[in-house]
Amino acid sequence: MASFSLDDFVGNGTLKGLLPKLLEEGWDDVPTLKLMNPEDMGALNMNQQQKDALEIRTYLHDRVLMQYADRLEALGKCLPELLNLSSGDLYGQFGMKRGHIARFIERTAPSEPLSKSSVVLSKRGPGAAGGLSQAPSRTSSIYNRSFESQNSNNKIRLSFAKSPARSSPSYFDRSLEQSLAEIKIKDGYVFKGIVAAGPAEPRACGCVQAPQVTEKVAPYSVIENVSVQRLTPEYKLGMDWLVKTKTPPMKASELWRDKPAVLLCLRRPGCIMCRAEAHQLYSRKPIFDALGVQLFAILHEHIESEVRDFWPRYWGGAVLYDRGGEFFKALGGGKLLKDSFFSGFLLNPIARANYKRAKAMGVDQNLKGEGEIKGGLFIVGSGKSGIAYQFIERNFGDWAPLAEAIEICTQLQNQQRSQAGTKSNRSSQEFG
Repeated sequence: MASFSLDDFVGNGTLKGLLPKLLEEGWDDVPTLKLMNPEDMGALNMNQQQKDALEIRTYLHDRVLMQYADRLEALGKCLPELLNLSSGDLYGQFGMKRGHIARFIERTAPSEPLSKSSVVLSKRGPGAAGGLSQAPSRTSSIYNRSFESQNSNNKIRLSFAKSPARSSPSYFDRSLEQSLAEIKIKDGYVFKGIVAAGPAEPRACGCVQAPQVTEKVAPYSVIENVSVQRLTPEYKLGMDWLVKTKTPPMKASELWRDKPAVLLCLRRPGCIMCRAEAHQLYSRKPIFDALGVQLFAILHEHIESEVRDFWPRYWGGAVLYDRGGEFFKALGGGKLLKDSFFSGFLLNPIARANYKRAKAMGVDQNLKGEGEIKGGLFIVGSGKSGIAYQFIERNFGDWAPLAEAIEICTQLQNQQRSQAGTKSNRSSQEFG
């Protein structure tokens, strides 16, 4: 399973000796390191072997195949050469599983789960996930990277100074573009999340009814004064010791006082579906950084060993403890939204499909802790601007659509820029 620990990412290969220099130059977290371009590599005096190693590891991390990184790097080949290996070679030399071979050769990352009411993606054609695509050149992987999204009115391009446009879009680029093509965004509309807005489906041929989910976005007053405790900081190389440091409780409103925040409320950090969701979301950290949005994971139960297993392997951001479960109550309309293992999982085909998708990512799991309290996601604007987006986990393992979350954050950034421009104009008029 791909980890957000920098030590795990560089492994035991040629990049290990670069760790002190990476730390000195600010390349101290995995999502940022994966954005490195040729100019950055030249500034670090990286040799070709190290460049190839970084390209291979970035490719594997995107596809949650890091368990093969050390052995593939040790072969001494570059990524295009590795992608030209036969399935027999990948199985025989590296013990790669069949599903992992398909994910590796076809250059697609694991797909995020989609509910029945979610966006319908277009049929796969040649070069997409359904067919084999050509092996990329050295310039088509980490050296060139961009993230594009498109709404109904205009095209938003999120580019990074460290990463020019990419010649062959990643799975995320493609899925985001396809998803947003189907979403009609209207001014003033507040998304509640695709799954949360869908109808509750009966289970077991109608004999068992699904728990009712509120269709109203929680009032801002319900969450602004919630008491939370920071269990971990945002991961940086060498900061593991801070997990042992106990911080005092704080008001939740302090989290988004200056910048908008995405709050991922997790049922259980040891759950395979929760871990997969957290990993999927945090891997897009550079996009949220560019939009000026913070990422937080919130737990309703504090088991120290579970926090250590979860951070930073599956989530490299700050982890918070909501002792009273107030965020989870807000998602449930004032009470905890719960479902049993029997009716919520065994009798629910959507939840079982979500489990299979997470398992295909190679995520470990355990059964420690409370797992029946459902979670979700909030996007909260800076200051007292309120809740911009709310997603509710109707079925175990439902994920908030990343395309929607990024679009909402983009709208928040545009609002902030517009407000800042208005204030600037007023100031120039007053003193002009």
